[in-house]
Amino acid sequence: MRRLAVTTSSETFARMRGPLAARGIEVGHLPAKEFALDLTRPPTEEFDVGFVYPSRMMEGGVIDARYDIPWVNTREDILASRNKGGVIAALSRADIPVPKTVAVSNPVEDDELVSAVESAGLDFPLVVKPNSTTRGVGIAKAHDVDSLLGIVDHQNLVHDFRATGDKSYLVQEWLPDARDYRIMLLDGEIVGGVERRLSDEARADGRWKHNVHRGADAVGIDVPDEHRELAKAVAETLGIRYLGVDLLESNGRLVVSETNARPTIDDAGKYEDGFFDALAALIERVAKNAA
Repeated sequence: MRRLAVTTSSETFARMRGPLAARGIEVGHLPAKEFALDLTRPPTEEFDVGFVYPSRMMEGGVIDARYDIPWVNTREDILASRNKGGVIAALSRADIPVPKTVAVSNPVEDDELVSAVESAGLDFPLVVKPNSTTRGVGIAKAHDVDSLLGIVDHQNLVHDFRATGDKSYLVQEWLPDARDYRIMLLDGEIVGGVERRLSDEARADGRWKHNVHRGADAVGIDVPDEHRELAKAVAETLGIRYLGVDLLESNGRLVVSETNARPTIDDAGKYEDGFFDALAALIERVAKNAA
């Protein structure tokens, strides 16, 4: 039986363990953060393959060197997907529709920022988001120049700390009344999709972020053809084997907002038939190719 290293002990670990065991793959937890580890002693466990490279790059480097296993999603995959600006640039170059976006690398003067926003044809309101955070952390909406510069002041304060690794952020167009989708792919093929919806009460309270970690519901859907083709084009362009593609649909436009190379495995009912068969086959192939 293959042994698969999974560095998270949360929902993904619990949901994949049984189905993969039934397909000859034992799932084991490999802690990749919050540890005190004697590096002069060999590991007490062995793994054939890793699922997704650890989210913390430094600890990931330690784990990777210690176990020397292939990963379904590699360090390069994680870094590429986490860089929201890099994804937008790569997809735009491939003629894949994305929101109008300005990337900012601090320090930048206020007038330079405002000029770049105007030159890009961006109108208020605007969305300001850190370039590499997840779960909607740090994303804000600016209604005018003053609120934009106020949000940027906060970004500048954070970026003043020398230890802050990522000193970039994005300014993007606001897509009104957007429907928010997460499309899941394995080896470039669609294996499931959800629409992330806010309750009527949340909308009435002025909330607009569709992240599940912020209270939105992920409802399984039959992925429409247009959404399927767009998501497949994203996976082909980025070359990432296990990928979540986030789409926004607004006023007849369908654009790619972000990607996620560490997507949570959701309830089985939100995937198409054969999802775990395809996942097991991918894990087996990665292990065999590295042997």
